[in-house]
Amino acid sequence: MAWIDHALWWHVYPLGFTDAPIREGDSRTGRGFDHLTSWLDYVQELGLNGIALGPIFASKTHGYDTLDYLRIDPRLGDDAAFDRFLAACKKRGIRVLLDGVFSHVSTDFAPLRRELENPAADASGREFDIDMHAEGGPAPRVWEGHGELARFHHESAAAHERIAHVMRSWLERGIDGWRLDAAYSVPPSFWSDIIPGLRRDFPEAFFFAEIIHGDYAAFVKNAGVDSATEYELWKAIYSSIEQKNLFELEWTLGRHNGFLDHFLPLTFVGNHDTSRIASVLGADGALTAHAILYTLGGTPALYYGDEQAFRGIKEERVGGDDDVRQAFPDSPSDFFGEGPAMREAIAGLIGVRRDAPWLVTSRTEVLDIANEKMTYRAHENGGERFLDVEITLENSPHATIREAGGDVLWSQPQL
Repeated sequence: MAWIDHALWWHVYPLGFTDAPIREGDSRTGRGFDHLTSWLDYVQELGLNGIALGPIFASKTHGYDTLDYLRIDPRLGDDAAFDRFLAACKKRGIRVLLDGVFSHVSTDFAPLRRELENPAADASGREFDIDMHAEGGPAPRVWEGHGELARFHHESAAAHERIAHVMRSWLERGIDGWRLDAAYSVPPSFWSDIIPGLRRDFPEAFFFAEIIHGDYAAFVKNAGVDSATEYELWKAIYSSIEQKNLFELEWTLGRHNGFLDHFLPLTFVGNHDTSRIASVLGADGALTAHAILYTLGGTPALYYGDEQAFRGIKEERVGGDDDVRQAFPDSPSDFFGEGPAMREAIAGLIGVRRDAPWLVTSRTEVLDIANEKMTYRAHENGGERFLDVEITLENSPHATIREAGGDVLWSQPQL
């Protein structure tokens, strides 16, 4: 699977991108997969070669409450619209990942409703996690307190068979791999039972797990996945800039080097579950964060709209994610303000990354550090090539990238 060493992702939440209605009473009409397909040239112009999609399967509201794993969400279109998108990606050499929401389903998921009507007496025979002694009769146990999300019973053969079939079906359709949503809430043995069979038939498929806390390396090993989301690094990057304390980043870079000894982390400074980085740090701080992201080892993912300095704050309430899952306009000419300059600067960072593909497994050495200033060296693992990255938070955040001879490869513009 050598292609993953060169993968640079654009992470997209399709329901938001296409302005689809999310819940009952939502006045948006949506524009479907063809709207996303129309932006593929923009993706290439950024220098990216992969798209990691959020949920695309039929669901009740936000995509993480699945109703049918084998049907495209009608708000996004139909099979033909997805096939057009996938064909257009393949024509451009763009890899495609799907979001596998396999921890839980909507409480309206038809197989769950049928099972609740006649649950097996023995728990091992139940596909879903059912409380047989609930008041009012058998009821599904919910995921992390979300009353509309019912958990699978992952120890059951039925859950194993369903999810393995879904993953295989979409790999057969031509996707390149899976993001495993909330993988931390599923026993690692569940993944390690399913993935080897998929690897035999799809040896180039990529599997990465969403993990928030814990022992990343142990989970990757025990689950048999390729990678995991490095939330530790995300937090350290934005927090160090926000608090003007680069010692936090220094400490985390040591951890990051250790992870790289075991797996290739999925790195990011924003996603569909976090406040927009430009809302947290301002456009200049967000650009500094991206400079760090693209000069560290791992597989970096750019959350759509962050390259245009999108703003949005995540809130802990119903609909609290909507503000960070915005729609895209008709064309790049519709962007304004800091957006075009931010896009140009991030395209420059991606260009640095593409010109130094060895950065994917590079290790980081801190050369000089104070609270508001830091210089680190990204050096080729087992080789002699390196880049030096200077970060300063005095006044406005700023980053400079120098090649081995000291010449400036990229210097952050003020937005």
